[in-house]
Amino acid sequence: MQRTIRSKEFTAERAWGALDIAHLGGTSVRLHWTDQPYIWHVNDGEEVFAVMDGTVVMHYREAGVEKHVTLHSGDIFHAGIGCEHVAHPQGAARILVFEKAGSV
Repeated sequence: MQRTIRSKEFTAERAWGALDIAHLGGTSVRLHWTDQPYIWHVNDGEEVFAVMDGTVVMHYREAGVEKHVTLHSGDIFHAGIGCEHVAHPQGAARILVFEKAGSV
Protein backbone atom coordinates (compact mmCIF):
# COMPACT_ATOMS: atom_id res chain seq x y z
CA MET A 1 0.00 0.00 0.00
CA GLN A 2 1.28 3.45 -0.87
CA ARG A 3 0.05 6.81 0.29
CA THR A 4 1.23 10.36 0.20
CA ILE A 5 0.87 12.54 3.27
CA ARG A 6 1.10 16.28 2.86
CA SER A 7 2.18 17.20 6.38
CA LYS A 8 1.52 20.94 5.97
CA GLU A 9 -2.16 20.16 5.32
CA PHE A 10 -2.63 17.95 8.40
CA THR A 11 -4.59 19.30 11.36
CA ALA A 12 -6.11 17.60 14.38
CA GLU A 13 -9.12 18.35 16.56
CA ARG A 14 -6.90 18.87 19.61
CA ALA A 15 -3.31 19.72 20.45
CA TRP A 16 -1.00 16.73 19.93
CA GLY A 17 -3.62 14.91 17.89
CA ALA A 18 -1.91 12.42 15.60
CA LEU A 19 -2.16 10.55 12.35
CA ASP A 20 -0.76 7.03 12.60
CA ILE A 21 1.47 6.48 9.60
CA ALA A 22 3.28 3.19 10.22
CA HIS A 23 4.41 0.64 12.77
CA LEU A 24 7.93 -0.57 12.10
CA GLY A 25 9.07 -3.51 14.23
CA GLY A 26 7.77 -2.09 17.51
CA THR A 27 8.30 1.55 16.53
CA SER A 28 5.41 3.85 15.76
CA VAL A 29 5.62 6.67 13.23
CA ARG A 30 3.05 9.38 13.83
CA LEU A 31 2.43 12.86 12.48
CA HIS A 32 1.33 15.25 15.23
CA TRP A 33 -0.33 18.64 14.92
CA THR A 34 -0.17 21.02 17.86
CA ASP A 35 -0.30 24.62 18.91
CA GLN A 36 0.21 23.90 22.62
CA PRO A 37 3.15 22.61 24.68
CA TYR A 38 3.28 18.96 25.68
CA ILE A 39 4.25 17.90 29.23
CA TRP A 40 7.66 17.14 30.70
CA HIS A 41 8.22 13.43 30.17
CA VAL A 42 10.74 10.64 29.67
CA ASN A 43 9.95 8.08 26.99
CA ASP A 44 10.54 4.41 27.73
CA GLY A 45 12.86 4.23 24.74
CA GLU A 46 14.49 6.53 22.23
CA GLU A 47 12.49 9.16 20.34
CA VAL A 48 13.20 10.94 17.06
CA PHE A 49 11.31 14.19 16.65
CA ALA A 50 11.33 15.81 13.16
CA VAL A 51 9.73 19.21 12.65
CA MET A 52 7.88 19.12 9.35
CA ASP A 53 6.27 22.56 9.57
CA GLY A 54 6.55 25.40 12.06
CA THR A 55 8.95 26.13 14.89
CA VAL A 56 9.30 24.22 18.15
CA VAL A 57 11.43 25.05 21.18
CA MET A 58 12.53 21.76 22.72
CA HIS A 59 13.36 22.00 26.41
CA TYR A 60 15.41 19.17 27.92
CA ARG A 61 17.38 18.47 31.06
CA GLU A 62 20.99 17.30 31.26
CA ALA A 63 22.33 16.51 34.73
CA GLY A 64 19.44 18.47 36.23
CA VAL A 65 20.15 21.59 34.17
CA GLU A 66 17.40 22.79 31.85
CA LYS A 67 18.49 23.61 28.31
CA HIS A 68 16.62 24.29 25.10
CA VAL A 69 17.08 24.30 21.35
CA THR A 70 14.92 25.96 18.70
CA LEU A 71 13.89 23.59 15.91
CA HIS A 72 12.68 24.80 12.51
CA SER A 73 11.15 22.89 9.59
CA GLY A 74 13.53 20.12 8.63
CA ASP A 75 15.29 19.98 12.02
CA ILE A 76 15.47 16.75 14.02
CA PHE A 77 15.81 16.20 17.78
CA HIS A 78 16.91 12.83 19.17
CA ALA A 79 15.86 12.12 22.75
CA GLY A 80 17.97 9.24 24.00
CA ILE A 81 16.84 6.83 26.70
CA GLY A 82 16.26 8.76 29.94
CA CYS A 83 16.15 12.21 28.30
CA GLU A 84 13.56 14.35 30.07
CA HIS A 85 12.04 16.80 27.59
CA VAL A 86 9.05 18.91 26.59
CA ALA A 87 8.16 20.49 23.25
CA HIS A 88 6.83 24.05 23.03
CA PRO A 89 5.51 24.93 19.56
CA GLN A 90 5.66 28.57 18.56
CA GLY A 91 2.22 28.76 16.93
CA ALA A 92 0.97 25.75 14.98
CA ALA A 93 3.48 23.00 14.20
CA ARG A 94 3.52 19.58 12.59
CA ILE A 95 5.96 17.04 13.97
CA LEU A 96 6.85 13.56 12.77
CA VAL A 97 7.62 11.35 15.78
CA PHE A 98 9.32 7.94 15.77
CA GLU A 99 9.09 6.18 19.14
CA LYS A 100 8.51 2.85 20.81
CA ALA A 101 4.91 1.81 20.08
CA GLY A 102 2.66 2.71 23.00
CA SER A 103 5.12 5.21 24.49
CA VAL A 104 3.71 8.30 26.23
